Amino acid sequence: MAKTATPWGRAELVERVTVRQQAAEKRFASVFELLETDRGERLVRIAYTTTGAARRGPVTLRARDLERLREALAEHPALAEALRM
Repeated sequence: MAKTATPWGRAELVERVTVRQQAAEKRFASVFELLETDRGERLVRIAYTTTGAARRGPVTLRARDLERLREALAEHPALAEALRM
């Protein structure tokens, strides 16, 4: 699994869900990741991407985007549990 840096140290990517979105002609996606540190602590990282690279900043979801997230989480039970969805 992939390792990534967090403010709490290195963590391993456990699961990732990408929700594709569109506003007018703009295409982008919100990314939800479940990470686990070397000490076993679980973290949830939420970001958005416009060119494949994750960016920080506010992530905005419409009701239909939340429904897509719920559907995608059916295949990612650990992330769903962490988000309590």
